[in-house]
Amino acid sequence: MTSRRNRKSRVLAARAIDLGFAVPEVVARRVMRMALAGSLPSVRDRKEFDLMGAEKLAAFYESWNAMLVEMFRVNLELSLWSARFFWFRWPVTSRSSRAAASRFQQAALAVLVKGVAPVHRRAVANAKRLRRG
Repeated sequence: MTSRRNRKSRVLAARAIDLGFAVPEVVARRVMRMALAGSLPSVRDRKEFDLMGAEKLAAFYESWNAMLVEMFRVNLELSLWSARFFWFRWPVTSRSSRAAASRFQQAALAVLVKGVAPVHRRAVANAKRLRRG
């Protein structure tokens, strides 16, 4: 269980680092593009500006949807786990309390990883695309 949590923590940390590099680059390139376009942007610039807004909305909705689906899955898993816990009348000890806390932490981490994925995917793809020209 701890290896899964560690792996998810590493995935989340790696995505956060990638976002930390990709987002400022994308913002800088787009702001520069807006400044160079001036008051009469070209057709290509207008498409990029429209895409910019549409991508943000799409990433937001994809992220919320992924977190919702993961929360539904995690809630089912946790409810089954707690039902088994009470059905078999296991004694409540500090070990079982730690196991429950660990499950809740793992569930929260899984939801975060799912929620960051669409934003990460789009930001990194935008940085690569805008770097090309």
